Order: sequence, then C-alpha cells, then structure tokens
Amino acid sequence: MTTTLLLQLSDTHIREPGRLAYGRIDTAPYLAQAVVSVGRLPQAPDAVVITGDLTDFGRAAEYEHLRALLAPLPMPVYLLPGNHDSRAQLRASFPDHPYLGPGGDGDFIQYSVPVGGLQLIAIDTVVPGASEGRLCPTRLQWLEAELARHTARPVVIALHHPPFRTLIGHMDAIGLLEGADALEAIVARHPSVERVICGHLHRAIQVRFGGSIAATVPSPAHQVRLDLAPDAASAWMLEPPGFALHALPAGGRLVSHTAASGQYPGPYPFHEAGQLID
Repeated sequence: MTTTLLLQLSDTHIREPGRLAYGRIDTAPYLAQAVVSVGRLPQAPDAVVITGDLTDFGRAAEYEHLRALLAPLPMPVYLLPGNHDSRAQLRASFPDHPYLGPGGDGDFIQYSVPVGGLQLIAIDTVVPGASEGRLCPTRLQWLEAELARHTARPVVIALHHPPFRTLIGHMDAIGLLEGADALEAIVARHPSVERVICGHLHRAIQVRFGGSIAATVPSPAHQVRLDLAPDAASAWMLEPPGFALHALPAGGRLVSHTAASGQYPGPYPFHEAGQLID
C-alpha cells in the first residue's frame, strides 16, 4: 500500500547570512537542521510545502540564502508567501518554480498541484505591507472552483494565516481578519478537504473547521510564547523546533504528525529477541 507523505515547514524567517532575526536569533542553522531532519526520515516525503514567512523582510539576499538552505532537499518544494514576504521578490528569486506564476507583487500566489495521492491547493492570504491576512471574494472564488475540480481526490488546503482564533491574543489581532467564515463554509461544502494547514503561529494548534481540521505547525526556529492571557505580551521562545508530516495511506484518511527538528538519541528497541527488557 502506497502512502503519500507531505512535509510542512513554516515561518523560517531567513535573513541575510550572519544577520539576526529580532536582533537575537540566527534562523539559518535551525532551517539547516530541519533539512537534515527531513533527510533522516525513514521514508522520504513526496513533497515539502512551506506555509509562509519564508524570509524576514522579503529581500533578494534573504531569498538567495533561503534557496541555498533548501538546496539539499531532493523532493519538490512548494513555497507560499506570508506577511513577511514579497510576492514579486519571491517570484524573481525562484524563477524555476512556475507554480508561483508570472505576476508582480499585487498578483496572488495561488496554485493547485498533485502530490502523490492528494491534491495540494495553496491560497494567498497576504495583504502587502500589513501583518494581518485577508481572503477576498476573488481568492475564495478561485479556491471553490479548484475544489470543484477535485471532488474525487483528497485535498490539503495550505495558507499562511490560520482561519481561526488561537486564543493567543496578540497573534489573533494579526490573524486572518477577513474571509475566515467564508472559507469555513467552502470547506464544509467540500468533504474532499482532509486538512487546512497554516503557519504564522509558530506553534502546533488544531481546531475543528468546516467538518475538517485546521492546524498550525511549529517553526523550525523560534516559537510564539504559549500565553492565553487576554493581555499577554507579544513574545517568542526558543522552545524545541519542529515540523509536520501529513501522511495519506491509499484509500485511507490523512494522519498528521508533529515532529521535533534536530538529532536525538535512539531509536532503541522496546524488546530484544522477542523478550521484554526488564
């Protein structure tokens, strides 16, 4: 039985070599570590999708650095802009990624590609110059039309801003401020949607959404502080980094795993020669 594996990274926030994000963290070694972790998986993913905030400022040198860091990945890599990105520079820096489209910064980056036994549909939530996200009728109409083309195929929808409240107040204030309810109604009309995968939150969060599941994923570098107080300060932590692996067995349901990025002792057997170890 063949299982489709889609690996999700998000919020890499790559800067120019030697520059620190927020003046404190070099995100590049963390992404390099994640790439090595992907290579150590027992089964290679069919594709990787990165759900936004690829760079910190959307600069050409940052995308050049990102490109070098991703180069060891042998499988297709699909990129999606976040609020820290520039659509125009992303396209200019990855001209060999035709799914990004030929448009400029004002044209949405939306695409639909097959990944093994599933269909990956990416939708653009970016508002240039703003931290929050929005889904206008044009973007949503494109999504619904694309879903109508793939009713017989399991679908994963990818976007940067999560379409739900996370209860992390300072992040919800810059979340998906328009189109979330409409998106949920679309998902509810299309049972082929197995998962809605997002970034932006730098944490693993799941919620029921339109009869499916919407989820965010950890960053391969820094994480947003887990503080659900209404007046919680905007802050990040150097908690363990991670990524998600979405697995679809033939004829089965999508199963999502959150994995730690990095190298750890093991694996060790639970038993030896058929005997439990005492």
